[in-house]
Order: sequence, then C-alpha cells, then structure tokens
Amino acid sequence: MKAHSDSFVPEFSVSGKGAIPLQKDFQDNTFGVGRRSVLEAFDMGADTKFAPVEQKPLPFPIDGLEPVISKNLMEYHYGKHHATYVNNLNGLYEKATTAIDSGDTQGFVDISQAIKFNGGGHLNHEFFWESLAPVDKEGGVLPDTFKEGGLLNSAIARNFGSMDDFIAHFSANTGAVQGSGWGWLVYNKTSKDLEFRTTANQDRIADQGAHLVPLLTIDIWEHAYYIDY
Repeated sequence: MKAHSDSFVPEFSVSGKGAIPLQKDFQDNTFGVGRRSVLEAFDMGADTKFAPVEQKPLPFPIDGLEPVISKNLMEYHYGKHHATYVNNLNGLYEKATTAIDSGDTQGFVDISQAIKFNGGGHLNHEFFWESLAPVDKEGGVLPDTFKEGGLLNSAIARNFGSMDDFIAHFSANTGAVQGSGWGWLVYNKTSKDLEFRTTANQDRIADQGAHLVPLLTIDIWEHAYYIDY
C-alpha cells in the first residue's frame, strides 16, 4: 500500500488525490430554496448532456500486484466490478438527461440515488488503485514519509502512538466493518489530525465532510479479495 502523500506538506495543507465531488455540493441548500424545483435549481436547460465517464487504466500492469493480489482477482475486480460501476453510471446519466429534459423532477431525484452509489463506486475504486503499488515499485515497503523522521510518521505517532499501533488499529477496525464498505486514513483539515474513518457501501469519505482529505483506503467489499482469500 502507499499513502497519497505527494501533496502532504508541512502544516498539513493537503489536497488528496481522487477527492473529486461527483456532483455540485449543495451548500446553498438547493433542495430547500423557496419553491424552486430540483430541475430549476440545476438550470441545465434543454438537450442536457453529461460527459461520459471513462475508466482510467490501472497505474500498474494487471498482474503487477502478484503474488499478493493475483491477476485473476484483478481481472474480476478492475475488469468486471469497477467497470460495472462505470457502465451503470453512464446509463444513469442518459436516464437523468431524459428526466431533466422532460421536467420529471421525481424521476431525476430517484435516479440521483443510483448515481450516488455507482458514482461513489467508481471514484472510490479510482482512489483505491492509486493507493496500491507493485512489489517491484516498493509495494509493501514503507515510503520515506512513513519512516522514522518522516512527516507522516510524526503525524501517525502523534495521533496513533506509533507506526505499529497505527497498522494494528487500521487492520482491526477495517476488518471489523460489517457488510461492505471502506476503511480510510484521512487528514482532518479542521483539527489538523490524522484519523481513521469508515464508509458504508459506496459512500465517499467526502460525504462525511469537505474537511476530510483521504490519504489511504482499503476496499472491504468481498469482491476485493474473495478469489484469492
């Protein structure tokens, strides 16, 4: 595993990779503004178009994580499960376009729930692949920033006690997640601390607040390990 530490700088002014919102954050309480409908709030007009989502290539060969994660598992996880979220999302975009152009507010709201799930599945997996590294690229080896004297090491020691304590905490609490979900190491921009968080199903860490920046994640869905383990 590797943490997204390339943007982790002194004073912990960070910006995590992959933390791109699926859609506009409704900080202005869009759904509760007067009598405006959802479609009016979006104001997308006729002939609405969503840009198709594309599944990015893996940042390593499909067999690059062997022997820890097999090529066979990756073909299922990346080639089937992740691809399904992308395909579903594009199909939902088409339905959302129809709903918006026809003024079907109820239909659009219903579709939005499925967009959130499949969009979260896509974005979470994109971040997950970037959290992994092949053995020949120092996968399984602590990056310098995690080693004693490194910035992340110091932050982990302050928030978890030691690197060994962090690994034990992360492993135990991620493994304790019931059902499907994700375990995360995040940077809290408000408290300036590192924290362990979990999300259920395909919820994103961004759903818990814009102040949380993801640094590392573990996929706890069964499809992430069932073939090999």
